[in-house]
Amino acid sequence: MRILIVEDDPELADGLASSLAQSGYAVDAVHSGSSALSACATTPYQLVLLDLGLPDGEGMDYLRQLRRAGLRAPVLILTARDDLQDRVRGLDAGADDYLTKPFELDELEAHVRALLRRSSSVDVTLNFGAITFDTVFRQVTVHGRELELTARELSVLELLLHRPGKVVSKHQIIESLYNSEQEASPSVVEVFISRLRRKLNDAGATVGIRVLRGLGYRLELSAHA
Repeated sequence: MRILIVEDDPELADGLASSLAQSGYAVDAVHSGSSALSACATTPYQLVLLDLGLPDGEGMDYLRQLRRAGLRAPVLILTARDDLQDRVRGLDAGADDYLTKPFELDELEAHVRALLRRSSSVDVTLNFGAITFDTVFRQVTVHGRELELTARELSVLELLLHRPGKVVSKHQIIESLYNSEQEASPSVVEVFISRLRRKLNDAGATVGIRVLRGLGYRLELSAHA
């Protein structure tokens, strides 16, 4: 699940991005409407969080441009404007939900989950072997028991579960873990894979992650599945 934050306040944008990343989402943040247009033209986002007061124009105008350009992902407006007519105009411009600042992070994440759940065109639950992964609530269970994973481990497992039996490269994993402004060494992927393999094995997941040198990783049913 990749989310775009469009917020002119860098400190607030970084805080929101950090919070959502800790919940297992891949997050990019931009600080202007023009940057949002460019980002959406090159990256398929599942959700956009849009501030209305942008330095290079009105957020609602950019929202209309994004919709005309083909953006189909849900858009959650984040703004200090609490006037009823502002909310109506935002929804009419193409927004799917509206959250007034200030807000609690728990409330924001509840709105995010609801929008992703409603907009998903595929089953929000991924199943393979004894693993069940709720992609909206970011929860993994093995044989019905919750498996404790870090946000990075969740993202790696989600990517593998979307491609069971198929090779996933280190580059694909890095792209799913980090935003466009972050740098990551391929060696960190090996660390996440190692930890994930150990946790799945300890939980009796009947699933293994095969290492294909020079190619990547493949999620497979184990011999005891």
